[in-house]
Formats: sequence, structure tokens, C-alpha cells
Amino acid sequence: MMEDSDRASTPEEMLRIIEEQQATAARHIYVDPLLLYLPWGVAWLIGFTALFLHFGFDGHGYAPISQDQAVAVLVIAQLVAAPLCFFGISRMTLRLRGEIRAKGTMYGWTWCAGLVAATVLDVRLSPLLSPQDAHLLWGGSMLTIVAVLYMTGGTLWSSPHMFSVGVWTAAVNVLGVLLGAGWHALLAAVLLGGGFIVAGLWWRRRA
Repeated sequence: MMEDSDRASTPEEMLRIIEEQQATAARHIYVDPLLLYLPWGVAWLIGFTALFLHFGFDGHGYAPISQDQAVAVLVIAQLVAAPLCFFGISRMTLRLRGEIRAKGTMYGWTWCAGLVAATVLDVRLSPLLSPQDAHLLWGGSMLTIVAVLYMTGGTLWSSPHMFSVGVWTAAVNVLGVLLGAGWHALLAAVLLGGGFIVAGLWWRRRA
């Protein structure tokens, strides 16, 4: 008499096993959307709003805040946001093994290298520019790094959500740079800051 363990699995049973394995793998590589999007959203909403209040639409600010103070607000907010985002990515990579974990580690270091390189470039060139052009250099270069790395992460982890956020960031950034410092700050605050907050909350709810 054939034992149950020796009986060939039916196609339905094989499909069920595959689905269970896929669900288990998905739980291991799941990254909380709030950790990926909410920190950056809050940082940009606060920081770029401060810059918009300084620049206004025509170079005349709407609040008694200097450019250095506004930039300090943005930098501090991003310094808080970055570790939270990296924490979410590191939680995922710690659960992985082999080549996938190595890719995750390299991706994390790519964030660090990109942001450091952009900072060095901006520090070197911004004294040669007017205050508004210096803002476009800082804001435009940083958002370019973020956009490219979100698209890269979406490609690496096969995440359409992450890739689409990168494309959205790049589009808003380019439009803002073309329109000028005040518009760039406003668009980054509302469409990127607010957009990232909404995206994080929405995808967390669906997840």
C-alpha cells in the first residue's frame, strides 16, 4: 500500500506550496512603507516650506527667516529622516541571505555615497552662485540623488511603487528647477513632502 508521503503531489497541492513559499518570502523582504516614505515626506514638508517662506515667488519672502536658517531646518530634518529610512532597509537586508543580502547592503551604501558626493559638490560650488541659484543647486542635486536611488531600489526589489515614487520625484524636481527657487521649494514641500506622506500612509494601509 502506498504511503501518503510517497504519493505524488497534485497540481493543486504544488500550487498551494508555491504560494505559501512566496508568501513567506514576501514577509521576509517586506519593508514598512512608513519607514520608506514618511520620514522624507515630513522632512521635505518642513524644510522646503521654510525655504519657500524665505524666497517667496518673486524673491520677496513671506516670513522673517533667513536662507541659512531655512537651510538649517531642511538639513536637520533630513538628518533625522535618513537614519529612519536606512533602518527600514536594514531590517529587510538582515533577514536575507546570499546575493540578495549583498545587493541590499550595496544599495544602502550607495545612498550614503550619493548624498556625500552631492554635498561635497554643493559646498564647493554654491559660494560661486547667487542665493537662489545656490538653493537650486542644493535642492536639485539632493532630490536628483533621491529620485535615482528610489528608481534603482524599485528595480532592485521589483517594486513598482518605489520606482514610480522615484519617477515622480524626478519630474517634480526638474519642473521646480526650471521655474525657479521659490517654485522649487513650494513644489518640493507640497508635491514631494505631502506626496511622500500620503504614499506612505496609503501603501501601509493596503499592505
